[in-house]
Amino acid sequence: MLHEILLSLSGQPSPLFSHSQGKDALAQNDLSLLAPPEKALLRSIAHLSQLHAQLRAHTSQISSAHRSVICRSVSTAIVTNHLGSFQKKVLEVEKAILAEDSGYVGGYGIVPLSTIVGEFAPWTRRMEWLWEVVKFIQPENKLQDSRYGCTGAALINHLRTESQTGYLDIKDMAVQLATAAETAWMKQLSMWILYGNLPMYGKSDFFIQEDSDPEEGDAQFSMHMELLPNFVSAQTAGSILFIGKSLNHVRAKKKTSGGISTAPVTLYQEHIAHLAGLKSPISSTQLSTAVDWIRLSLSQSTLSKLLPLPRILEMLTLLHDFLLLGRGEFAVALVSHADSRIEENRRRGALARAQSGGFAGLLIKEGDVMTALAQAWAELFSLQKEEDPADEELELARELLCLSISDNKSGRPMTPSQSSTTIPEISRVSFEDILFPTPTCLTAQVRAPLDLFLSSSDIAVYSKIHSYLLGIRRAQIRLGDLWKRTSLRRNHPSPWGPPRSNSAFGQNKLREGRDRDNTRIRQMRPIWATASACLFVLSEIGSFFQGEVVHESWQHLREWIEGPSLSTGSAPGSRPGTASSSKQQRQSRAASPDRVSSRPTSNAGPPSMGRHDPEALTVAHRRHLSTLVQSLFLTETAFTSVLRTLLTSVDRFMALVIRLETIQRNMDLETDEGVVDALVDYAQEEREVWQDLRSTCEDVKAGMKDLVSSLRDIDDRRSGEGLGPATQFGMGQAWPGTRAEGSTGPGFHHYVPRQPAGVDRLLMKLDFGSLRGATLSPGLADLEFGRM
Repeated sequence: MLHEILLSLSGQPSPLFSHSQGKDALAQNDLSLLAPPEKALLRSIAHLSQLHAQLRAHTSQISSAHRSVICRSVSTAIVTNHLGSFQKKVLEVEKAILAEDSGYVGGYGIVPLSTIVGEFAPWTRRMEWLWEVVKFIQPENKLQDSRYGCTGAALINHLRTESQTGYLDIKDMAVQLATAAETAWMKQLSMWILYGNLPMYGKSDFFIQEDSDPEEGDAQFSMHMELLPNFVSAQTAGSILFIGKSLNHVRAKKKTSGGISTAPVTLYQEHIAHLAGLKSPISSTQLSTAVDWIRLSLSQSTLSKLLPLPRILEMLTLLHDFLLLGRGEFAVALVSHADSRIEENRRRGALARAQSGGFAGLLIKEGDVMTALAQAWAELFSLQKEEDPADEELELARELLCLSISDNKSGRPMTPSQSSTTIPEISRVSFEDILFPTPTCLTAQVRAPLDLFLSSSDIAVYSKIHSYLLGIRRAQIRLGDLWKRTSLRRNHPSPWGPPRSNSAFGQNKLREGRDRDNTRIRQMRPIWATASACLFVLSEIGSFFQGEVVHESWQHLREWIEGPSLSTGSAPGSRPGTASSSKQQRQSRAASPDRVSSRPTSNAGPPSMGRHDPEALTVAHRRHLSTLVQSLFLTETAFTSVLRTLLTSVDRFMALVIRLETIQRNMDLETDEGVVDALVDYAQEEREVWQDLRSTCEDVKAGMKDLVSSLRDIDDRRSGEGLGPATQFGMGQAWPGTRAEGSTGPGFHHYVPRQPAGVDRLLMKLDFGSLRGATLSPGLADLEFGRM
């Protein structure tokens, strides 16, 4: 019987215990002579034996089939260390019994059963805890399916939590298993952070994953926060992602072209030393310090040549000047030539329909879009004077920017997920079909190595903002052009002169013409009032977006990048910039090249944190873009929906006014000059146009009212929640940025985007210009704008 007990404790099946009959059941056939206390002692042995056998079976399955390398390492550590220690204990007891040790063997060679049970009593709690860990790794009912089970990060977090216990033996076991798990995780991390390679084994369990996008030529990586252990902060994870992406990019470009210089090999030894210095349990602060050191070393050695600051500033300036409409003449030229192409296409389509009777020529093709952009570039180049230096930014913009028909079916650009600085969800209301009837988008080509700094999703967000701002600017331009149509605004008929004016017929004709003009002026007065009120509202909103939000935020970001002395020379303004203002800014930056030089790396100690660290710039730009998205109300679906409806009503309003002008001019020719078109009834068309125009005026007024009401709702909601543009969407937390001035420690301070003025300032301007806050009231609108 003693022999059977020791075999069962070693995990071997024994006839003493029948596990098929239930938990810790005893075989009753040959144990009828045992007393109840002896049976109770045997039940504890049976429980321990069963735990040992189950642990052996489950850990064997986990070590061979689990998808997580970390879970496999922990399972192997359980078998090797703890189950191995238990097996040694069984052998020690057996050896002592065979040697007739007095601690186990009593008189007449009797071995008390209570002594054996007491010797293994501490292992019951340990085995039960190990069994709970194994079940946490792989539940019993899902053991055969390797798709299920916990992740390595969840296991590390669980073991760290379990180490906080009052049992010293359980604490030691939890620390040992956590050390094995963290060692396996550090091996995965070292492959990524030293060489830019994803781990060869357990790739699906690593918190950085490769995105399979067939449209992208290079590998794209993203971060999965659910696979990240708790001791790794979001800022450290972002730095780890940036380091690996940079190394992967350098290696990929080095294979295709040998023109990229890499860091000396000795740097890897220093990086390995910093990672090897991390001891379990890994501290979040120590890991962050090591990762920051490696990031700075890499930035000042490899990325200082691969991704210099002037190139980053050049690309950011281009995005601000053209995609964010910083250069106002670009928006004007693009809208003008787009309207010209639409009108030309409409005339060509009308001629084709007249000839073929079909619908030819109605669609906007890719060639029309590209032609409009090419004509806009030609106009901008023609504005330059011969004595002016070459506009390199304009040359670069013509090379990188592309206007094409959008094929995004969802109508919403993707938001970047590879950084902890996530951009808020943008409204699905599309403004891409305002410039052309077909949805189009203006994008910028991000060439290597700037794709380390700008992702395709960032450019998609820029394109979304461009369509949004351009829609407002286009409505302003078209409404402003309405006042250039003098025949609609006022009419000064010249007298016929004698002898016709001396006759009764001539005087009657002249009186009829004046009465007709006076009637039209009275009819057009509410039209002009509506147009003036709408132009005022859109101009104030556009000025607020362009000046207070876009321009001021860009100035704040540029000042943070370059230093305050370089950016104070350009005074902020609410008007969009021009080519001359952009040249002055470029000349001021060129006058101080020492501002953009990177600091040399010191071999005596850890590298110092400069203002031009590429990852700090990446995070700062992502936060800047995130602030822009919210400050422009692109996250407000109600506001964007109302604004889109208003812009559509303005387009219809303009088309009807222009159509009315054409009809009235033809009617005057028919009445005064006798030019009659028998196929068209202009009087009937005028009545129909006037009916549609009055209905459209009401739609425009209702759209303006809804727009202001939506702004008030935004103001009330944000004021009630006490949230500003820079404190929502998790942006109040610390982000890796620059080192505080005068600081010598490893601490960092983050870039804080500028918080634009609240919605109340925009509402105040609208109220002030609308006579006691009733801009959209028809009576006051007539009173204010009707006196021409």
